[in-house]
Amino acid sequence: MSDNSFGRLFRVTTWGESHGPAIGCVVDGAPPRLPITEAEIQHWLDRRRPGQSRFTTQRREPDQVRILSGTFEGLTTGTPISLMIENVDQRSKDYSEIAAKYRPGHADYTYQQKYGIRDYRGGGRSSARETASRVAAGAIARKVLGEEVSIRGSLVQVGPHRIDRERFDWDEVECNPFWCADAEEAARWVDYLDGIRKEGSSVGAVVEVVASGVPVGLGAPIYGKLDGDLAAAMMSINAVKGVEIGAGFGAAALRGEDNADEMRHGNDGVRFLANNAGGILGGISSGQDIVVRFAVKPTSSILTPRKTIDREGQDTEILTKGRHDPCVGIRAVPVGEAMMACVLADHLLRHRAQCGGL
Repeated sequence: MSDNSFGRLFRVTTWGESHGPAIGCVVDGAPPRLPITEAEIQHWLDRRRPGQSRFTTQRREPDQVRILSGTFEGLTTGTPISLMIENVDQRSKDYSEIAAKYRPGHADYTYQQKYGIRDYRGGGRSSARETASRVAAGAIARKVLGEEVSIRGSLVQVGPHRIDRERFDWDEVECNPFWCADAEEAARWVDYLDGIRKEGSSVGAVVEVVASGVPVGLGAPIYGKLDGDLAAAMMSINAVKGVEIGAGFGAAALRGEDNADEMRHGNDGVRFLANNAGGILGGISSGQDIVVRFAVKPTSSILTPRKTIDREGQDTEILTKGRHDPCVGIRAVPVGEAMMACVLADHLLRHRAQCGGL
């Protein structure tokens, strides 16, 4: 199967299946002499790890990462960095009943039609389990970006329930099981998602990822647009069905004088009076915060019977047993952060290659 890699100079290739012996990635292009340890990578993987609350899948995976190559004495060597995460809590029997049926909303049907074979155990390669590899790669990308660049994500909507922007506080993100910057709204989501979970159903979500401290000049005006690559990266995350930058779709309701981010000269250079562009102008970073939001659909694996067909083309019904997220968008927060980091690291190296130092 092709198309398992992304990035140009900072290039990530992921491998493995949901119920195989292990998953992992190879990160190529990381500069030499960057300090990195397994513990630093583990910090980010622990934020994504399943089974940390009743609102995510109860699959018990430690997601313990091992560095197999590309480092020596705690520093990157400039060679490919291979990372491996063993799968230890597979329950393939949970999926035996769906081996001959296609789950609505999943990739079962399209995968079978394209390749003529599919691993039905948790979706195989198309499982969201693969995103752990991206989070591991994101830890390397953050090292490339340096401490000047901060990347943070928050859940800003669950089902129809949105946060209150007046209460937005990044310090709250680590204090609740939803990675939400609005503590009051996060508290209300508890009862809401408990009800959804008990009904055997699921809901979608919106995740916002913000990168601060990004220098001016990353990206290119035509086919190398920074926002284009960010949109593609976020759309590659399982269950994501929409991406917007800055004001996004809301810009369609604005007038030109409201949407344009006016500028003034400040003590530290250009000062923008708004950020409807989400930190990107003409495909190139402006130095403002880069703001990306993406919409995650409801988890397709639910206990409510759904109409479908089997491999013989016969009409049937299916309900999906096993351990599933009532809102898969919760664990998408650290994944979105990782994809932001990987894209920015790639564009930083591309900028240096063409234009020299920033």
